[in-house]
Amino acid sequence: MSPSDPEIVVIGAGIAGLAAARLLARAGRSVVVLEARDRVGGRLHTARSAGLVTDLGASWIHGIDDNPLYDAVAAFGMPTREFTVGSFQPAGRPIAYYDPSGSRLEDGAAVAFADDVHALDERLAGVIAASTADDSYADVVETALAATALAATGWDVERAERVREFLRHRTEEQYGVWIADLDAHGLDDDQVEGDEVVFPDGYDRLATHLADGLDVRLGHVVRRVGWGPHGVVVSGDDGELQAAGAVLTVPVGVLRSPDLVIDPPLPEPVAGALGRLEMNRFEKVVLRFPHRFWDDGVYAIRRQGPAGEWWHSWYDLTGLDGVPTLLTFAAGPCAEAIRTWTDAAVADSVLASLREIYADVPAPEHVHVTHWRDDPFARGSYAYMTVGATTEDHDALATPVGGVLHLAGEATWTEDPATVTAALRSGHRAAENLLGAPVPINTLWA
Repeated sequence: MSPSDPEIVVIGAGIAGLAAARLLARAGRSVVVLEARDRVGGRLHTARSAGLVTDLGASWIHGIDDNPLYDAVAAFGMPTREFTVGSFQPAGRPIAYYDPSGSRLEDGAAVAFADDVHALDERLAGVIAASTADDSYADVVETALAATALAATGWDVERAERVREFLRHRTEEQYGVWIADLDAHGLDDDQVEGDEVVFPDGYDRLATHLADGLDVRLGHVVRRVGWGPHGVVVSGDDGELQAAGAVLTVPVGVLRSPDLVIDPPLPEPVAGALGRLEMNRFEKVVLRFPHRFWDDGVYAIRRQGPAGEWWHSWYDLTGLDGVPTLLTFAAGPCAEAIRTWTDAAVADSVLASLREIYADVPAPEHVHVTHWRDDPFARGSYAYMTVGATTEDHDALATPVGGVLHLAGEATWTEDPATVTAALRSGHRAAENLLGAPVPINTLWA
């Protein structure tokens, strides 16, 4: 090591990397953060245009109770708005359901449908617990659906299909994957403790706060991470750094790509866990309209039947800035199908679906379509468990390698992967592992 080399190199200036670097720096370690992008935040990215703020990556804190992420944003003085999604629940908030013919469900019919989903969910937990290693989420849903329909009365083919498609849409919206490609335990973490909140000023302010005072080097693309008993060697387009240790926070899609070489290759159990996790296909479509055409007081709009195969759920974001705004998602097969479409073509497809249920749908004034799948530094929005994976694979991915290399990020936290909370906590864990001692997580903001 030369005198200019840091003690620790953190690769990636997303929330996991910034959290780890901030804790390490506050413990007196010399830390350099290398970030391939021209900004901090990673998959937490906010667009600002014409006075409008749009979170293109992460948007929510999913459950603020006993959550250090919420403590952090509160300590940094970041404004929030309550917007509870509730893990794609069928009820609990004002939801306008439209049946396969395009007619809105009466209140009684909507309640009955939600009751059917709740009945399925009550049975599904036990089916998942009894599943085998090669069962997909589609397998357990079918088993639970057959048992629920058998135990109930009046469940004809149409009624069962409405519940089946709801579970399929839940899988796509929660993990951006086709239901048969997700492991039976892939939604085990699908629960929210407390309200959920969003950020009218943009979520990226969190990354800015965490990066304050750190040596973050933007535009540094890392190509190779060598590790051994004497430390790590990190090399890329801008040269080479040696350090006693490193925190590697790039997404699963980058870890699995040939563009990043880890030498020697990752050992077990890290390699096995990585092989069972995969990046999803999940994109946001945000449409801002000149006027509101949907009902007041509606939190979400949902379409049932074949017409809702792709565009089935829209969320009203008007409360963030007063501009009539709907958010929908392209997930799983839909995201793959539209991957090469222009943003205008995607918007036209979404608008065609809306116009099947609303008479007066104007052209949007602003459209944002994300392209995380084609981002070379993300290769998807977040990771999911392929069939055969276990929930423990997330933590296994963070097993220290050779005592010098530590992986962190949303995919490395079992309790609530695919969230900013998971990223923050994983960065905290990596810092503690490198320091060899516990560090209060509120050191990040205290």
